[in-house]
Parts: sequence; C-alpha cells; structure tokens
Amino acid sequence: MKNFIYILIIAFSLNSCSEYQKVLKNEDIAAKFKLGTELFEEGKFAKANRLFVQIVPKYRGKPQAQKLMYMYCKTYYETRDYYTANYQMERFVNAYPKSEKIQEIAFLAAKSYYKLSPLFSKDQTETVEAVDKLQMFINTYPLSEYLDQASTLVRELDYKLEKKAFNIALQYNQTGPYHRDYNSAITALDNFLIEFPGSSFKEQAMYYKFDSAYELAMNSVEWKQPERVEKALTFYNSLLYVFPETQNNEDIQKMLEALKSIQTNSPTTKS
Repeated sequence: MKNFIYILIIAFSLNSCSEYQKVLKNEDIAAKFKLGTELFEEGKFAKANRLFVQIVPKYRGKPQAQKLMYMYCKTYYETRDYYTANYQMERFVNAYPKSEKIQEIAFLAAKSYYKLSPLFSKDQTETVEAVDKLQMFINTYPLSEYLDQASTLVRELDYKLEKKAFNIALQYNQTGPYHRDYNSAITALDNFLIEFPGSSFKEQAMYYKFDSAYELAMNSVEWKQPERVEKALTFYNSLLYVFPETQNNEDIQKMLEALKSIQTNSPTTKS
C-alpha cells in the first residue's frame, strides 16, 4: 500500500513538472498568468517568477497588470533577491499610487533595503540607505498598519550604526599605547557623542574619553601635565554627573587618585 502511495506521489509530481514545463515553453500568456498565480498562492515563488518574467512586458496596460506586478514584485522578495525586489516594488508604488496594496509594497520595498544591511563590522552605506527608506515610509504613511514594524527596523539599524561608529572611535583609544595619539581618541569619542547624543553606548564613550585624557596626562612631559590633568578631571566630572553610578567606578577612582597626585605634586601647583 505504501509503495502504491509513493508511486502516486511521484506520478503526480512528474505530471506537475510536465505541465509547468509545457506552460513555460508555450506562447499562451493567459496560461502562464493562470499557472503563475496558482504557484504564487502555493508559495512556489521561484517557479511563479519564471513565468511572470515572460509575461510582464505583454501585460502592460491590461486590466490584470496591477495584480501581475504585485505578485511579480513579491516573488523577488520571497526568493530573497532584495536588490531586484526593492527596484520592482518602488516601480509598483510609482505606477499604482491608488492601489490597495501600496502600503504593503512600499513597506516591503523599504524592508528590502533593511535585508541588505550588512554586519556592523562592514561598510554601512546600505544601512544608512535602509534607514532613509524606512523613515520615508514612516513619514509617508504615518497611520499604516506596518508603522510599528518599520519603527522597530529603524531602531535596529540605528543601533547598528551607533555600534559601528562607537567601535571606530574606540579603536583610537585601544591603539593608544602603540601610537600615543590619545588626542585623536578624545576627538573621535567627542564626535561620536555629538552625533549620537542619546546612544546606548554613551556611558562607555564618556568613560573611554576620560580614559584617553587620563592616559594622555599620565604619559605627558612634566610641563604639559597640569593642563592635561585639568582636562582629564573635567571629563571625569562630566562622566560622574551623567552617570553617578557608572559601572567602571572602581577603575575611575584609581585613575582619579593618580591624577590628583600629579596635580598635588606639580611644580605649578606648589608655586
């Protein structure tokens, strides 16, 4: 009995493949539209796409064109061809501004850019573009049912950009012992804090800014130390003012004692 069932399944599959190949090769665009629609509804997007590619140019101006273009766009998205998906979906939005599907397609067009966003360690050009596209969707459709999803994606991408920028700034501090250029670290961390004032990395950025100033003061020639100690203490006060219970408090207090020791013993202070 099991063998009989397997034979029926194989026979059905072969027949389906045979029908698909037959429609794919003939010139009947109505048959391609019908089978493509069936395959689309069954979730067989790659096969549906092959049929739609053949008939899209021939349906321009026809009543079924909008439905065809809707399915055509989505087959690219569902098969993870996000570059083509966002291109075709933006074309759909421009061609059918009154379509009942426009918000769905506009959202998926923007989400396609999100899907193309790389790991934070790589170049983030596409992430910036994705944020712009999603924000444009939010501004265009503020009451959309996809608003919450779009906002969540923007927050996720913003975090990725913050993490990338923070890590770039942090590298100046981490490589400080090798090139002694802690001024560049301070500048980089300053720029990060200006660009991302509400960042979740703010406490760390302020800590490493103080740490950079501390290292700069500790490794300076004697005549430059008083000014640099004062600068480091300013960063210390700013950090404790914003984050009075900072997680790095133990290290910070040791650094503070070392700075005050230099300040106390400075010839300038004594005079």
